[in-house]
Amino acid sequence: MEFKISPLGDVAVVLSFGNEINERTNRQIQLFVSKLEIEKIRGIIEWVPAYTSLTIYYQPEMIAYESLKAELEKVSLSPGESKSDRKFVYEIPVCYGGEWGVDLAYVADYHGMEKQEVIDIHANREYLIYMMGFMPGFPYLGGLPEKLAVPRLEKPRQSVVPGAVGIGGNQTGIYPADVPSGWRIIGTTPVTLFSPEKEEPFLFGSGQYIKFVPISEEQFLTIKQMGDTYEVKRIEKR
Repeated sequence: MEFKISPLGDVAVVLSFGNEINERTNRQIQLFVSKLEIEKIRGIIEWVPAYTSLTIYYQPEMIAYESLKAELEKVSLSPGESKSDRKFVYEIPVCYGGEWGVDLAYVADYHGMEKQEVIDIHANREYLIYMMGFMPGFPYLGGLPEKLAVPRLEKPRQSVVPGAVGIGGNQTGIYPADVPSGWRIIGTTPVTLFSPEKEEPFLFGSGQYIKFVPISEEQFLTIKQMGDTYEVKRIEKR
């Protein structure tokens, strides 16, 4: 496992695993995280995975930079299996278009497609969750077909509804809460992605996969009424 360690101020380090955004790089990051969880290095506070890097925050009064660097190099050589070796595909129901996807027509017109064609291309494919952020429960997904990429709004909306599914540039994702957004909203899921009161507040995490499944408005309202009793279908990826 090859990576470069660099200081980030005096309370964090960044492990860079190259500059290519792909599944191989993501697997390396997930594997390193799994090893970190096992090793429990004294002084480390938390870590944040990204597309091609892993930022690790630590307490300099408990472990010096050079000592931490040496420990991290040991971790890379230790045996261990990534949790992401057992991957799951989460089937997320989405009601596309209409009031739930106000920009679906724009995306279709931009590419000279019918709205149903946009839905067919966007749904029923597996998207890797590269990382979680910029807010709790928001998945950054890889795998959006280039033919669906569209420019962001010139003026972001002040808010989108929780569960809004959007496209921004060459990315797609799901908004877990009512927040401002410059992405083109093509649908909405009735599923709750982040529940802070639960023991496991996040529905899924980085290294797993999402597949959007089109549903009708009637199905959307039924699932919405079910609330937390609705169980998202999860299939182990082979």
